[in-house]
Amino acid sequence: MGLVWPVAGLLGSTLTAAAASDVLDGRPIRWWWRAPLPGGHSLQLNLLWVGVALLCAAWVGLGRRLATGASARDIALIGALWAAPLALGPALFSHDLFSYLAQGSILHHGLDPYRMAPARALPRLHELRLLATVSPSWRATTAPYGPAFLALAGLAAAAAGPHLALAVELMRLPALAGLALLAWGVPVLARRLGADPARATWLVVASPLALLYFAGSGHNDVLMAGLCVVGVALALCDRPLLGFAVCVAAALVKLPAAVAAIAILIAWARALPAGRPRAFALARAGAIGAVLVLAVGVLSGAGLRWLSGGALGSATAARIALTPATALAVTLHELGHGVHSGVEQAAAGLEQASARIALGLVAALAVWLLWRVRRERLVRSLGLLLLAAALGGPEAWPWYLIWGAALLAADPAAQRSPWLAVSMLVPAFLITPAGDVAVPLPHAFELVVAYAAAMAFAVWVAVRRRTQVTA
Repeated sequence: MGLVWPVAGLLGSTLTAAAASDVLDGRPIRWWWRAPLPGGHSLQLNLLWVGVALLCAAWVGLGRRLATGASARDIALIGALWAAPLALGPALFSHDLFSYLAQGSILHHGLDPYRMAPARALPRLHELRLLATVSPSWRATTAPYGPAFLALAGLAAAAAGPHLALAVELMRLPALAGLALLAWGVPVLARRLGADPARATWLVVASPLALLYFAGSGHNDVLMAGLCVVGVALALCDRPLLGFAVCVAAALVKLPAAVAAIAILIAWARALPAGRPRAFALARAGAIGAVLVLAVGVLSGAGLRWLSGGALGSATAARIALTPATALAVTLHELGHGVHSGVEQAAAGLEQASARIALGLVAALAVWLLWRVRRERLVRSLGLLLLAAALGGPEAWPWYLIWGAALLAADPAAQRSPWLAVSMLVPAFLITPAGDVAVPLPHAFELVVAYAAAMAFAVWVAVRRRTQVTA
């Protein structure tokens, strides 16, 4: 395989982290180390993007070398090497780590993060410095995450105390654990399905999306995705009850994983004889799920309050152009009224309508896929459903793509699709280092054109393949 691409990727991630230590100095905290790079802010920002581009080029080059016999273990080790500088650098592309710490601190001090937002709770706890690090968009928002994750966030906040840089590093540990789970589960799943485990690991574990948004940003989606992949792998290795339990644990990190638990349960039940065996199996699964939810709620201190409105619906959707429903609504409004600075507010009615339509389409797809799900189609059906949920929800951040991509990378047909590789690469350039969307809402039409072109090309490829098969 050679050393060129592994070394190039390490240089890219190191340059990215080093430049970020200057570019993000004091945003929102001073980091514990700072690289002495030359030039002012503009040059350092350019160096950061050079590092990102070099990392992406190394990932593409590594993928082209997979045919030389690289193993999944080799690819995972290279991904860990590339991840190390980013995991030691400041929080890149998002301030969500600070929101996690704020919500975890609220829970740790005995208050209810599902009913009290950071802006209300942290002043009571004399945590004004921590509150200042939380993005203004989320200061008035209650916790949208499961109690298992908030308990981890609470431990990190308590262990670090007033040392916020240490708290950020501790808060990255769940994300790194999620990457480790993917490094184990994705190749196991790929081998089980007859796919290439090295390519699956390259797509998921060593990708720019994984490195920048999980090792760098620390988003909890990767812990949820890692647990889901392990749960599905266990289910396909004839351990469906254990797989179901692991996916329930994933849902206690972030709720979309509940779909994976339901899909495993349906596929498992259909493989059993009707009558008492099936009813007994479902009863056992229900009991295990209930015990897990109750135990985590009690041990974390959150109880069952998160099920009565907390993580089920507290998040305030960020209005970003990356969300297809939002981009379409803004574009339709601009076609009728022209481009102007107040388009975000003026298009609100259209946005609500398009969001409801998107949600309805995702719900219909969920019903259809879950109705048809079988053990042999579990990975592909679940991957497509989670990917649709990520894109069709009220906000579509790039790191949400890992929900479905982690499973589809292990599917023999899906892992060869160029779209899967593109979805792991292009998101690296959609968010600024400070966490802002690179495409503002008034330019949403550009993304609508890109989405439409991608869909048209995908339909053309599918029709062409079907024509070639029937011929």
